[in-house]
Amino acid sequence: MAVADDGSRVLFLRSGSGDDPVNALWLLCPSTGEESLVVDPSSLSGAVDHGDLPAAELARRERVRESASGIVAYDALADLSRACFAVDGRVFLVEIPTPGVPAAGVAGAGDVAGVGSGPSPARIVELPSSGDAFDPRLSPDGSAVAYVSGSSLRITGSGGDRRLVGGSTPTVSWGSAEFIAAEEMGRSRGHWWSPDGSRLLVARVDTVDVSEWWISSPVDPSAPPKAIRYPAAGSTNATVGLSVVDLDGTTTDVDWHVDATFEYLAGVAWPTGGVPTVVAQTRDQRTLVVLEVDPSSGATTERTRIVDDHWVDLVPGTPRLDGGAIFTVESRDGTNRLVVDGVAVSSDGLQVRSVAGIAGDGAVVVLASGDPLDVEVVRISRDGATEVVAGGEGVRSVAVGGGVVVVSTATLEGSSMVVLPGGHVIASHAEEPVVRPQPTFHVVGDRSLRAAVLVPDRHDGSRLPVLLDPYGGPHGQRVQRARGQFLTSQWFADQGFAVVVADGRGTPGRGPAWERAVGGDLAAPTLDDQVDALHGLAALDDRLDLDRVAIRGWSFGGYLAALAVLRRPDVFHAAIAGAPVTDWRLYDTHYTERYLGDPASQVGNYARTDLCAQAALLERPLLLIHGLADDNVVAAHTLQFSRALLEAGRPHRVLPLSGVTHMTPQPEVAENLLLVQLEFLREALGTTN
Repeated sequence: MAVADDGSRVLFLRSGSGDDPVNALWLLCPSTGEESLVVDPSSLSGAVDHGDLPAAELARRERVRESASGIVAYDALADLSRACFAVDGRVFLVEIPTPGVPAAGVAGAGDVAGVGSGPSPARIVELPSSGDAFDPRLSPDGSAVAYVSGSSLRITGSGGDRRLVGGSTPTVSWGSAEFIAAEEMGRSRGHWWSPDGSRLLVARVDTVDVSEWWISSPVDPSAPPKAIRYPAAGSTNATVGLSVVDLDGTTTDVDWHVDATFEYLAGVAWPTGGVPTVVAQTRDQRTLVVLEVDPSSGATTERTRIVDDHWVDLVPGTPRLDGGAIFTVESRDGTNRLVVDGVAVSSDGLQVRSVAGIAGDGAVVVLASGDPLDVEVVRISRDGATEVVAGGEGVRSVAVGGGVVVVSTATLEGSSMVVLPGGHVIASHAEEPVVRPQPTFHVVGDRSLRAAVLVPDRHDGSRLPVLLDPYGGPHGQRVQRARGQFLTSQWFADQGFAVVVADGRGTPGRGPAWERAVGGDLAAPTLDDQVDALHGLAALDDRLDLDRVAIRGWSFGGYLAALAVLRRPDVFHAAIAGAPVTDWRLYDTHYTERYLGDPASQVGNYARTDLCAQAALLERPLLLIHGLADDNVVAAHTLQFSRALLEAGRPHRVLPLSGVTHMTPQPEVAENLLLVQLEFLREALGTTN
């Protein structure tokens, strides 16, 4: 979603129907409410993602959990008059006309012709490219596109296609984000145009010292394993440099490493009318600095510094410089607060989650929570005045431009997208789910845990086996007033379970102290909170049968599920652990070290959270599930844990998923996986259909 800087137009992606995974590019005119199709990828000579995508694009989609096809990402000028995108590794440039004004056309090779609807269709061309284009970015004047091809950054436009920089060293790539930045830091790009289009800031990533791991495909013994560079906790990260690159290929290195402790390039910006800035973070994540860059020399000047005794959160949309002021979100007095030039301006108790943009009057538009179950759109003036733009029950996202705000809201009834002012509703083509979640929300226990309970539709009030269905870890909040959070949980409930979903310590939305309560120990606090939530809910609802309790989860939830049956067999009678981390020394640097520290010096933190070391404790049924193509939580986690269980003489089951990654995007896999889990739970708990 993008809004023009003058508020005159809105670009968004939408597929044709709920069972159509192919996204098209659409235009909305806020003044009239008129929607028009800009680009239908099916018109682009078959460019609809037939599966032969560049490896970098496949990796990007895995990092951002993207499962759609067609146009899944685009870049546009500030006024949204032109945009570029890649489909099937090909680069396209589209000129988007003002409604009622004929398009002038776009100069370049490969004219596709007009697409879109209405009297003034867009004009689109396919630009010459290498055929494996990734992350195309449009120059500020709209005349050229920079994109990544393999390990190089290339430039294409009316003058043809050429390599700008890179391609000479096997372990070095230019213009793309390293694994850690994309997976954990929210930075998915590695090149940024200057406002005048004469040069770019380009990231240089060298993985020569990063551990080389291998992902195999055992289902095909003739297929060679795939090498990945994985920075596990305590090991060497990729070396990340940053250079100013002129269009003739001349490079000037940027001196962004304040000292040897600053390993993470957390963010880069080159705003119109301003100097480029770099956000750098130390390896221990307790210090973050914002640096202004002199593009002529590469020298940097520190603008501000944030220090935290635990860790400095990387908050989306920040740090941000605008009009000479710097905007950050920091932990102040028990609240994640908006800070302008070092002064906290948002109110106590309003947990700011991200900064969406700066309004024309200087007010800051943020996403924030008073109640952790909801996410609201809030305007905060520099004097601290607060206005709720879109609030109440539901979880929201927002795009801002020129006084126009587009709010996407997910509630228990469904989702909507509204343009303000005016109130135009952008039509949704999503399918209605086959289940209708009906959670009841509760606050239980001494720590006021937020929890939800789901029971079968039209349940008669009899006692039910209980299934806990948490994520339960940092960054992952499940208990929110949004339908999508509970679709799978309701499906299990309709099979005859009372499903409990609870958010414990470490989860977002309740302030810095709550989030930092898992520092040094990702096991005990998270598990204790699940147990306390279960017992608190059972005291309120006698339908919950505590003699039949199971737990299931994926990723951190998988870790939590396995942990539950190891440590608390008195509470949990069966578990399903999907893609679990079992030994935190095998998970990545930025995430793991934030909570557990350096494994070389914080040995106890890793020992107390290691599932493999506790394998002999298992006495309940356990099903382990893991995708063998997972490059985030690699299959070694499950396989090493299974080996430890076998050596301890503890029966268990392992379901390997050939060709499946961490996000299990295949519909047939997702559906049948639910059925397999259901059968296991019924057998383990002694329940019937």
